[in-house]
Amino acid sequence: MNAPMNAPMRRGACPGLSAPMATGDGLLARLTPAGSIPVPGFAGLCAAARRHGNGIIEITSRGSIQIRGLNNASAAPFAAEVSVLNIPASDGIPVTADPLSGLDCNNVIDAEPFAADLRKALASASFETRLSAKLSIVIDGGGPLHLDDLPADIRLRAVPAAGGEACFHVALGGTASAAVSLGYIRPDYAVECAMRLLEVLVTVAPQARVRDAVRAIGLDAFSSPVADLVASAPAPNRRAAPEPIGVHPQRSGDVAIGIAPPFGHSDAETLQSLIDIAVQAGIWELRTAPKRALLLLGVPRNIANEVVSAVHALGFIFDAGDPRRRVIACAGAPICSSGQIPARALAPAVAQDMSGAPGIVHISGCVKGCAYPAAAPMTIVGRNGACEVYWGDDRLGSVTADALPEQLARLIRMRS
Repeated sequence: MNAPMNAPMRRGACPGLSAPMATGDGLLARLTPAGSIPVPGFAGLCAAARRHGNGIIEITSRGSIQIRGLNNASAAPFAAEVSVLNIPASDGIPVTADPLSGLDCNNVIDAEPFAADLRKALASASFETRLSAKLSIVIDGGGPLHLDDLPADIRLRAVPAAGGEACFHVALGGTASAAVSLGYIRPDYAVECAMRLLEVLVTVAPQARVRDAVRAIGLDAFSSPVADLVASAPAPNRRAAPEPIGVHPQRSGDVAIGIAPPFGHSDAETLQSLIDIAVQAGIWELRTAPKRALLLLGVPRNIANEVVSAVHALGFIFDAGDPRRRVIACAGAPICSSGQIPARALAPAVAQDMSGAPGIVHISGCVKGCAYPAAAPMTIVGRNGACEVYWGDDRLGSVTADALPEQLARLIRMRS
């Protein structure tokens, strides 16, 4: 069988504000939020993106914010402006808390304080530069908008324990279903446990991912150094997939409204219109979430429907069943210099003809598959200027980009 992706060609570094990455439309900078973003700060970010870049802003599958179209002259002024906008963010190893941490009615533990303490510990650690740029950590407070589907090198998941106390389950490498369980720790050991595990990693396999290190040298190299912190017990049960799109109750009595820009991107002008709606409704904070979502926080229940209608009129997705949610597309050509096909431009047409497609459809401008690192049920890959269509690992055929919307339904019928 032909594999649609070529994993060794993936990028090896992540673009932060201080080190943007060259793409086909200029430099790309990534901001990794660490908590709630003040609406005025988000407005300032959009204005800076329009002033210093091309105004295109993306929400990634991990909930990061990407700003496109910067250049060598504008990147530094952009970073300087963003640094004073009061947007809590981290430019180091990503430590992700669940998106409604501290706000959700059903959280077991407020994960964000633990994430903040771990970010501080990493920032002062001497070994951070010896860690892979792709390394990531999740701290899941146990609420409905959990992080089970988000791949990570170290996973901490809050679970209730006997006697009414709570603890963290610790696992290594991958999503919750693929990670290797270590056991359970008391919450006050969370940061120490994560730091010890990272110290092991830089000692035995610097620049490696935890998953690869465990495969190469065995789990005991990681479990032994934390044996005094970890209690052995079966891993917690799997949970239903989280869905950030929709209305979520908050402890305050207000609600959070989850929306998504179509295909994970929008322009600064449209986002400013969203900000105007938020301000008029008295909404002063938002958060990003995995699956390319935005959460408007603190929405009074009595105006929630009014806010949803206004946001929907701007073109944002509020229906979790919207077919555009099933299409994951990278920027593609000509935006990305590696793109062989205009992946983003093809996405709307593909979303209109999803009948018979098996779940997620990943449109990748080239073989690197940056937008969706997991194996999608259906993949459209740019190769040699054409669209190669895969159903799992089975190659259905190759068509030109112009012919793809017309030919896609035929290829799906052939397979189904």
